[in-house]
Amino acid sequence: MYVVIKAFTDLHDKNHPYNVGDSFPRAGVEVSEKRLKELSSSSNKQGTPLIELFEPIEVVKTLETE
Repeated sequence: MYVVIKAFTDLHDKNHPYNVGDSFPRAGVEVSEKRLKELSSSSNKQGTPLIELFEPIEVVKTLETE
Protein backbone atom coordinates (compact mmCIF):
# COMPACT_ATOMS: atom_id res chain seq x y z
CA MET A 1 0.00 0.00 0.00
CA TYR A 2 1.13 3.54 -0.71
CA VAL A 3 0.36 6.73 1.19
CA VAL A 4 0.18 10.26 -0.21
CA ILE A 5 3.00 12.51 1.05
CA LYS A 6 2.16 15.58 -1.09
CA ALA A 7 -1.35 16.54 -2.22
CA PHE A 8 -2.04 16.08 -5.94
CA THR A 9 -4.78 15.54 -8.48
CA ASP A 10 -4.46 12.24 -10.32
CA LEU A 11 -4.68 13.04 -14.01
CA HIS A 12 -4.91 9.29 -14.76
CA ASP A 13 -7.98 8.86 -12.53
CA LYS A 14 -10.55 11.40 -13.75
CA ASN A 15 -8.77 14.21 -11.83
CA HIS A 16 -9.39 12.55 -8.47
CA PRO A 17 -7.85 14.66 -5.66
CA TYR A 18 -5.54 13.03 -3.14
CA ASN A 19 -4.62 14.69 0.16
CA VAL A 20 -1.64 14.02 2.40
CA GLY A 21 -2.25 10.83 4.37
CA ASP A 22 -4.67 9.29 1.85
CA SER A 23 -4.10 5.73 0.68
CA PHE A 24 -3.06 5.36 -2.95
CA PRO A 25 -4.67 4.16 -5.06
CA ARG A 26 -8.20 4.62 -3.79
CA ALA A 27 -10.46 1.59 -3.44
CA GLY A 28 -11.54 0.05 -6.72
CA VAL A 29 -8.77 1.62 -8.80
CA GLU A 30 -5.89 -0.41 -10.20
CA VAL A 31 -2.57 1.29 -10.95
CA SER A 32 0.36 -0.06 -12.95
CA GLU A 33 3.79 -0.58 -11.45
CA LYS A 34 5.06 2.07 -13.87
CA ARG A 35 2.57 4.63 -12.47
CA LEU A 36 3.56 3.78 -8.88
CA LYS A 37 7.22 4.37 -9.75
CA GLU A 38 6.35 7.64 -11.49
CA LEU A 39 4.42 9.01 -8.51
CA SER A 40 6.95 7.81 -5.94
CA SER A 41 9.85 9.54 -7.71
CA SER A 42 10.48 12.95 -9.21
CA SER A 43 9.51 11.63 -12.67
CA ASN A 44 6.06 13.26 -12.62
CA LYS A 45 4.61 16.67 -13.52
CA GLN A 46 5.26 18.09 -10.02
CA GLY A 47 8.88 16.95 -10.12
CA THR A 48 8.82 15.58 -6.58
CA PRO A 49 7.69 12.30 -4.96
CA LEU A 50 3.94 12.34 -4.25
CA ILE A 51 3.50 8.90 -2.67
CA GLU A 52 5.61 6.50 -0.66
CA LEU A 53 5.37 2.85 0.20
CA PHE A 54 3.64 2.35 3.54
CA GLU A 55 4.88 -0.63 5.49
CA PRO A 56 3.03 -1.06 8.77
CA ILE A 57 5.17 -1.95 11.73
CA GLU A 58 4.30 -4.79 14.04
CA VAL A 59 3.85 -3.80 17.65
CA VAL A 60 4.68 -6.49 20.13
CA LYS A 61 3.49 -6.16 23.70
CA THR A 62 5.39 -8.07 26.33
CA LEU A 63 4.36 -8.90 29.85
CA GLU A 64 6.78 -7.96 32.58
CA THR A 65 7.08 -10.43 35.42
CA GLU A 66 8.49 -9.71 38.85
